[in-house]
Amino acid sequence: MKIFKNKLSLQKEISKENYISFVPTMGGLHKGHLSLIKKAKNYKYKTCVSIFVNPNQFNKKSDYQNYPRNLKSDIKELRKLKINYLYLPTYKDIYSFKTNNKIYVDKFSKQLCGKFRKGHFEGVLNVVNRFLEIIKPKYIYLGLKDFQQLTLIDRHISKNKIKTKVIKGKTIREKNGVACSTRNLNLNAKQLLIASSIYNYLLNLKVKIRKNFKSFKKNVIKKDLISLGATKIDYIENVDLKISQKRNKKKKKFKLFIAYYIKNTRLIDNI
Repeated sequence: MKIFKNKLSLQKEISKENYISFVPTMGGLHKGHLSLIKKAKNYKYKTCVSIFVNPNQFNKKSDYQNYPRNLKSDIKELRKLKINYLYLPTYKDIYSFKTNNKIYVDKFSKQLCGKFRKGHFEGVLNVVNRFLEIIKPKYIYLGLKDFQQLTLIDRHISKNKIKTKVIKGKTIREKNGVACSTRNLNLNAKQLLIASSIYNYLLNLKVKIRKNFKSFKKNVIKKDLISLGATKIDYIENVDLKISQKRNKKKKKFKLFIAYYIKNTRLIDNI
């Protein structure tokens, strides 16, 4: 595994490669990240992983400062997986050039997390676009746990006719059902039990909604979630996956989307 800390040396190294599989991360690697990296390696192309905690996608300075980081452990895991390239850019390295592509922010960004994290997706799309212009990968691997983020990146790529294909990776969960997330590292054992209870509640709720759409009553659901131990609920929504809008017909394929807090830790999931 070769480690690069500036874009020019990375670009020089990969210039002769026809296909690069790219997995962007903010570090704090967990089983979800590792699943994406293994998926990328299955394509038998050179694999590049980035670790960069992007300050421009955080709404609060404290959230950015408290985001779990463990670079030494991450590098150890990546060496085990035998990836080809690890890109550890500085802020200046990422943001010191003018991009070719105009950032396309689809209207889906105004829903779900977009309502509660102003400017978040603009920050995500900007940094991902910069990675794509630097690395020019054939494939980018993204997890379905971050469904809204994945969808917006995919639409940005399509709108700009960028020659990178999005490969989707399924949501990886812990044994207790909680979706793998770097933010889980901020939870203690008791809080993880709360997150597990909320996951199981949502599973049962989805079954009820399939049988009777009218059972989706936000006020009741939010009260139940608070009673289970959630500190705050940003949203609980029932979304039609085809059109990325709130579901209002029984036969449509849908997912439940949630963002909630346990103390100061914000968690998202979709089921």
